Amino acid sequence: MTDEALVIFTPSGKRGRFALGTPVLTAARQLGVDLDSVCGGRGICSKCQITPGYGEFSKHGVTVAADALSEWNAVEDRYNRVRGLAEGRRLGCQAKIMGDVVIDVPPESQVHRQVIRKSATQRDMVMDPATHAHYVEVAEPDMHEPSGDFQRLADALRAQWQIDGLTAEPTILTRLQPILRKGAWKVTVAIHRDHHGTPRIIDLWPGFHEGRLYGLAIDLGSTTIAAHLCDLRNGNVLASSGLMNPQIRFGEDLMSRVSYAMMNPGGDREMTAAVRTALNGLARSIATEAGIDPNQIVETVFVCNPVMHHLLLGIDPVELGQAPFALATSESLSLAARDLDLTAIHPNARTYILPCIAGHVGADCAAVALSEEPNKSDDIVLIVDVGTNAEILLGSKKRVLACSSPTGPAFEGAQISAGQRAAPGAIERVEIDPATKEPRFKVIGCDLWSTEDGFAAATAQTGITGICGSGIIEAVAEMRMAGLLDASGLIGSAEQTGTPRCVPTGRTSAYVLFDGSAEGGPLIAVTQGDIRAIQLAKSALYAGARLLMDELGIDKVDRVVLAGAFGAHISPKHAMVLGMIPDCPLDKVTSAGNAAGTGARIALCSIAARAAIEDEVKRIHKVETAIEPRFQEHFVAANAIPHATAPFPELGAIVTLPDVSFNTSGSGGEGGRRRRRG
Repeated sequence: MTDEALVIFTPSGKRGRFALGTPVLTAARQLGVDLDSVCGGRGICSKCQITPGYGEFSKHGVTVAADALSEWNAVEDRYNRVRGLAEGRRLGCQAKIMGDVVIDVPPESQVHRQVIRKSATQRDMVMDPATHAHYVEVAEPDMHEPSGDFQRLADALRAQWQIDGLTAEPTILTRLQPILRKGAWKVTVAIHRDHHGTPRIIDLWPGFHEGRLYGLAIDLGSTTIAAHLCDLRNGNVLASSGLMNPQIRFGEDLMSRVSYAMMNPGGDREMTAAVRTALNGLARSIATEAGIDPNQIVETVFVCNPVMHHLLLGIDPVELGQAPFALATSESLSLAARDLDLTAIHPNARTYILPCIAGHVGADCAAVALSEEPNKSDDIVLIVDVGTNAEILLGSKKRVLACSSPTGPAFEGAQISAGQRAAPGAIERVEIDPATKEPRFKVIGCDLWSTEDGFAAATAQTGITGICGSGIIEAVAEMRMAGLLDASGLIGSAEQTGTPRCVPTGRTSAYVLFDGSAEGGPLIAVTQGDIRAIQLAKSALYAGARLLMDELGIDKVDRVVLAGAFGAHISPKHAMVLGMIPDCPLDKVTSAGNAAGTGARIALCSIAARAAIEDEVKRIHKVETAIEPRFQEHFVAANAIPHATAPFPELGAIVTLPDVSFNTSGSGGEGGRRRRRG
């Protein structure tokens, strides 16, 4: 028919025939093409930019004439003069279809645009946030149609944006009438609409409002709280920040905090108040860092372990301290941010908390599963999120298992004699010459090794202040490779090792990494107590992984992913020498960075991802380490470095560990005891 034209959209490939004179935006909507628009086709927002293609397209069997779209109009001309349109671009709401045409929708014009989620794996994240801004034109009040302003706003959103069942807080209703009149019945509305519940108004502005909306993705850990401030239009991270969890003063590990709540009436409320106060401070500081008004933060997403989950919500965690470790609720939660006393952000902001998997396997583990997708893996993958309470996932597209393991805070620099958080001045890399037994190291904030020229000047500002988690791991592994430490974890004396750096400390020895006492600086040494703390932590980690392998009936994994802030900074070789993870080819051990934080960001930016992980956690098989007798067996065997019985052939192919023994009493040294869950 001559009064219709064929329209083909790329990259979606969707096509259809439309009456001549149909706006491109209208055709896109009817075909379900992902073409953005905030103003609803009024030529105000410019989000619907498209690029028409002209000439012959043999692939599509169409030839596009030069006049396939209507001529440039006054709206496009005005926009081009004021803001500028890229060469060849048109506004989809203004350009009309006049002949067969091929139209490309560029990434920035797609609502659900593809965003690279993590450069290491080049996987995409689909932008589909719960909170969007919509421009609408509302019918004016009429004596003959006695409906309220809110009802007419709801009618306009239903007609123009297909948003039905709208709700609004009383605070919105108090502002509605003056805003509508100030905007001459044109208004921009921020609406929260996720995969649960009804759409609700978060805020509204007169006329067309170009302000951005932001969200916070928060990984609420036992030791640290990490937050990412994200632009809800494109998923970009404007700022990331973190702080120590102030609940540490009530106990370093989770069970200590549960005990505090048990022993002190109102203790749970103290811990809830402490973390909520910290979250408000974090929101204000991250907004200041990004140069935005905290009121622009309209949504938060939380991932956390079960004890943190309960304390955030104001729920006494006492039931999590005893079998059967019952959660108050395991499902995801969508609630008002003010219900969590989050007053530093927008007063109508919404909060989403990912589902927990089990009583000791929390929303942080669900977030790791969302980020790393073991359920889509063709091979057997072990994912270890190292923290005070390690979250472990094992499986493939056939089956996924999960557990948590009580590693304690040693991997994060706590309970270590010279330990500290990862900050400028902290030793983060260590190498020990196996011949001379002399160390060299790197500190955070300086790219030079301590043996290189210019190191002293480069570190003069920060100093050398302590050793962080990755530093202590590398130090212990290097000591084992250099023959300073035997398989049982005993540090040799100066006589046994041949180096004066092994100094006596009571009945044991310590290895001196750095002695700054002459200049008034610290003495940084690895003590026998430090080795024991690391042994306990790594044994719990290995035992948890081994327990899941038993459940799957396997003796080796195809690949290992180290997640968590710690996981991003430790070398696979050192992790394997220590025996933190099961034996595996080193080139199959990779880092995923803060996977739980990445999962939180994905959930913030995509309601489809929220629905997917809510469905997936129901299929993940949970293993409870606290009641598994085999956990203790694996824990004891894993106390040796790297392991008492496991052969580690992949490690043996690249590293030969010295066969030394520094036990002079015949007792085999101190035994490893089971660490409390934490």
